[in-house]
Amino acid sequence: PVTTTQAPVTTTPIPAQNMKDFSEALRLSQLFYYAQRSGQLPADNPIPWRGDSALNDCVTGGWYDAGDHVKFGFPMAGALTVLLWGAERFKEGYHNASQTDTMYDTVKWGLDYLLNAWDPFTDQLVIQVGDGDIDHQFWGRPEDMNMTRPCIKISPQRPGSDVAGETAAALAAGAMVYEEKGD
Repeated sequence: PVTTTQAPVTTTPIPAQNMKDFSEALRLSQLFYYAQRSGQLPADNPIPWRGDSALNDCVTGGWYDAGDHVKFGFPMAGALTVLLWGAERFKEGYHNASQTDTMYDTVKWGLDYLLNAWDPFTDQLVIQVGDGDIDHQFWGRPEDMNMTRPCIKISPQRPGSDVAGETAAALAAGAMVYEEKGD
């Protein structure tokens, strides 16, 4: 028989000045998504310097990507999937940080956009709003945009299984999280 011994476990208390405030980190990370919002913002929007933007887009709402003003479906759906899995897996952490309601509000904004990006009558999914080349020539606030914002769509005739699959994953994760919530 093989016998093993474990080294004794020792812990060193962390000085109070080195303690991390994970509740604040979670709050601030969710605030990032509020700052990236596109569309008509609610009256209780927590970013006071942001206003309504891109109200004439083919699909309003959603989040801007990478500090510019294009809305890309694939990274938006990917971010939502990760946020929703985090909400599912670490719901106690959100609760302990008093961030559960903020989490639901954050992911609802993205989920609503993805739902609106799908047109069941034409079997088309909007996967991008805006043109990166044109957008990158504009260094202003999204509220001040006036450039053309084309839509790129996928369909059975113009496939995009990667973005369609990630969108489906985000919506499925959203269904799980909201079903558990009771919505």
